[in-house]
Amino acid sequence: MKAWLCSAKTVWVKIAWGFALALFLTTGRAAAQQGGTTPGAGAGASVAPANTAQIQKNIEAYLRHLYALGPDVAISVGQPKESPVPGLLECDVKLKVENNDETAQFYVSRDGKFLFRGELSDLTKDPLEQARAAMRTKDAPSIGDSKAPVTVVEYSDFECPVCRNLHDAMRGLLPNYPQVRLVFMDYPLEQIHPWARTAALAGRCAYAQKPQAFWKMYDLIYDNQDVIAAGNAYQKMTDFAVQTGLDLDSFKACMAGPEAAAAVDASVANGRELEVGSTPTIFVNGRRIVGADPHALEQYIKYELAQQKSGGK
Repeated sequence: MKAWLCSAKTVWVKIAWGFALALFLTTGRAAAQQGGTTPGAGAGASVAPANTAQIQKNIEAYLRHLYALGPDVAISVGQPKESPVPGLLECDVKLKVENNDETAQFYVSRDGKFLFRGELSDLTKDPLEQARAAMRTKDAPSIGDSKAPVTVVEYSDFECPVCRNLHDAMRGLLPNYPQVRLVFMDYPLEQIHPWARTAALAGRCAYAQKPQAFWKMYDLIYDNQDVIAAGNAYQKMTDFAVQTGLDLDSFKACMAGPEAAAAVDASVANGRELEVGSTPTIFVNGRRIVGADPHALEQYIKYELAQQKSGGK
């Protein structure tokens, strides 16, 4: 598991999360001469099969060389296909170590000469609206007015120390902003946090039995994070259920049943759709913040409230 964190995950961080990285493939020119279309060809133009295969090989070789990826890391480069930008192809690159994998999208020039990892933005579309539309929060725990002008959606892991920092920061910050609704989405990182899923199930079971009880369970888990371990997690969760005033037999049945597990799995799947790569990741009316940054959170809340006050939205 450690190898995965030090290779696949780290590579994507290095390869420009938030930056465009242009790389010269030394064999790209030769590949283009073997039978590709000319650079700058319009959208919809085909790529000669031989050239496509060579581009895939070049990308794998370059990444292995640049990031010293050994044979324990499997790299799968998808077939380049047309992107929305004429002359630019896109392909998925997957890194896999044991049973863990990460996938990122790359863009490559038609001649196979330039590669970059970045985010392609369509200036004709609202990226915040796209993010909001992708969130599946209908059955998620929430607190605050359902018609609040600002919605904060938190994708979080109960065992994550940085998530606890965010929890502590929000507990002091959000009471100052009654115009904000908070929605919690489970995103347990089970590869590195052995009791995170148990806690996620506990939160879901509290919510299923008594929705308002979720937030007391939420506080209890984060407040006691230091004394919870893989060996005592289940017992701690049942203790918290008693403290929260839940029916213990129903709670235990829920922990063992399929409904809570399915809800957690659906939340994780939704996070992946939104390219949540680490916890906590929060969205303020669709605007992403990664990590526990109360200053950015407050800045975004104030901005959204000011925009709505001035009729900017």
